[in-house]
Amino acid sequence: MHTATCDTEFDALALTEKQARERVLAACKPSPENELIGLTKALGRVLAKDVKAVADVPPHRNSAMDGYALRAEDQQPGHPLEIVGRSFAGHPFTRELGPGQCVQIMTGAGVPKGADTVVQQELTRREGNLLFVEQALKLGANIRFPGEDIRRGDFVLRAGRALSAADLGLLASVGLPKVLVHRLPRVAFFSTGDELRGVGEPLGEGEIYDSNRYVLHGLLQSVGVESIDMGRIPDQREAVEEAMHTAAEQADVVLTTGGASVGEADYVTRILRELGQAEFWKIAIKPGKPLNFGRIGKTLFFGLPGNPVSAMATFGLFVAPGLRKIRGENPRPYRVFRAITRDELKKRPGRTDFQRGILHVEADGTLSVTTTGMQGSHMLTSMSRADCFIRLPRESGSVPAGGQVDVIPFSEIF
Repeated sequence: MHTATCDTEFDALALTEKQARERVLAACKPSPENELIGLTKALGRVLAKDVKAVADVPPHRNSAMDGYALRAEDQQPGHPLEIVGRSFAGHPFTRELGPGQCVQIMTGAGVPKGADTVVQQELTRREGNLLFVEQALKLGANIRFPGEDIRRGDFVLRAGRALSAADLGLLASVGLPKVLVHRLPRVAFFSTGDELRGVGEPLGEGEIYDSNRYVLHGLLQSVGVESIDMGRIPDQREAVEEAMHTAAEQADVVLTTGGASVGEADYVTRILRELGQAEFWKIAIKPGKPLNFGRIGKTLFFGLPGNPVSAMATFGLFVAPGLRKIRGENPRPYRVFRAITRDELKKRPGRTDFQRGILHVEADGTLSVTTTGMQGSHMLTSMSRADCFIRLPRESGSVPAGGQVDVIPFSEIF
């Protein structure tokens, strides 16, 4: 039987990645507060209610080509048509076509009454005010019809969708200048550690620069939340406790790095247990085993490990999906791809391992992956060079070069 200590790979009390993710998502609820905003400010925001079309798109018949609008039955060999006008986008031909007549038309321009076909310009020959159709087309050719893209009353977008640039254009196409979206969650974050110094400050013996706050700032921006940077907090119980309380009072989520284990100066775990509600603090993954998750009052709390790679891994796997759910997004599992490893991957059974890798597409379309090298949880270079995680199952050991592995692109979780 494996004992539950931090020195062994197996820990019966540690949650699996799936269990931890499920607990986080169960605790995270979409923000009930909504706001109506203009489309120019809505990129990345999450719809709070379904959107229905109030009109057809396109709203009228229009041409898909530069050419001539005419009646299909008038396309007779050797019989010219009379050109009686022009139709441009925004400047339609307003009269009705009679037999033997046609109108020069541009892409996007309204098709006049009486016309039922558009012949592209290169299939015609023009002599003064007469048009000869050199290749007849079938009825309805090159005409876009009302409601062809969207019909009035159709659902355009569903609640829970993070709006893309295409979505903004789609909303504009149905005439909506504003949309109702979920309020952005507020996330207060800080680093803990006596060894931390700010960028630009001189380093003393045993001191390091605080990289984690910059990592978290970037990650929070990528998820799309309002962030509150509370700086660096020393390893003093009173200072950590005060910072946790202050953060909880002004944010929906508190996020810390460091102090998440059970060392003598690791106050985050103890304070959460004593003053808040601790859901869990150990996950059977590597890197990132110590992760505190719980509440301080009504505010959710994530205490990430201090090593930067561990902090990034746990943020992507657990914090990001929780924040996206609070933003109002419909949670989805990340996609996993199979690839051939070009390198031997060292591993001991006991924890699911997330090694950093670089994904390649081979000439035949298959995927392969290479390791970024040394996998220490303190080595940010392994994350900076990587574009994916190589996920090795909890029970597996080392994988030889040429073996198949699961790969998770960073775009799926960050």
